[in-house]
Amino acid sequence: MTRLTLAIDAMGGDFGPCVTVPAALQALAANLQLHLLLVGDADALSSSLSKADSALRERVQIIAAESVIASDAKPSQAIRHSRGSSMRIALEMVKEGKAQACISAGNTGALMGLAKLLLKPLEGIERPALMTVLPHQQQGKTVVLDLGANVDSDSTMLVQFAVMGAVMAEEVLAIANPRLALLNIGQEESKGLDTIRDAAEILRASANINYIGYLEGNDLLSGKTDVLVCDGFVGNVTLKTMEGVVRMFLSLLKSQGEGQKRVWWMTLLGRWIQRRLATRFGHLNPDQYNGACLLGLRATVIKSHGAANQRAFMVAIQQAEQAVQRQVPQRIAVRLEAVLPKSD
Repeated sequence: MTRLTLAIDAMGGDFGPCVTVPAALQALAANLQLHLLLVGDADALSSSLSKADSALRERVQIIAAESVIASDAKPSQAIRHSRGSSMRIALEMVKEGKAQACISAGNTGALMGLAKLLLKPLEGIERPALMTVLPHQQQGKTVVLDLGANVDSDSTMLVQFAVMGAVMAEEVLAIANPRLALLNIGQEESKGLDTIRDAAEILRASANINYIGYLEGNDLLSGKTDVLVCDGFVGNVTLKTMEGVVRMFLSLLKSQGEGQKRVWWMTLLGRWIQRRLATRFGHLNPDQYNGACLLGLRATVIKSHGAANQRAFMVAIQQAEQAVQRQVPQRIAVRLEAVLPKSD
């Protein structure tokens, strides 16, 4: 691929251009084939780019937008009044073929609804799911979905998530016959909601899915499964709880021993231990895997965390680059044709 063009909702998230523009410039510096469409307030974006390197600036185009969808707006209301907003215009750039993917840190519900409306789900998929890839303690990765796009999911949707997650693990992470589990409150078959048990029954009978049963939340980073499936409510709470614990742990490593007087050798030993622990567990830093792919659409859409810093937002941009380069929607569409029954 000689040219890669991505559309960025530069106004979305808690910080808007203060984060999105520096992250965009950092991504451009890392990939010479990358071109970016920054969508938002033209004056604010021009000001943020005024001191940028001219070589990088040549690969940026500002697309003016009249408004921004508020992070706390109700999705239905936001979608009805979305014309002219930075999020909608960024998605329209993808729909019109002017960009190959969209990245936004804005309102999740609005992004989900607009992406489904403008880009359309793949054949056989009712609703897209937010998916991320988490590192685990076996030095591998686990595909986890849904992370908040669908708060209430029935058994059919859970099965669709499972198929998409399995395809993602096999086609993108190169895991042969990936193990798949459902997140539940226990490993016994009688545990959990009816929707989970019904989905388990369908998956257990599927010859195309390597279903291994239920896993509990404490196995999220254990490496016992390659794909972990749940509804969006459970997935969002689980992910944010894990991120909070990891951030607290890493901050304790940095602050350990501050303000305390020690003999010189204890200080050196403490710093050595901190560096070792930071190296061992630094890959769990949420900033390094920011960016959830809205899986199940006909094009790539990446949802960044609303509170993402510059480093984290750049990771989200890189997630979009990889998804486009690996043709994730196209590969999933091919596999879905073989796995899911055709709709009437």
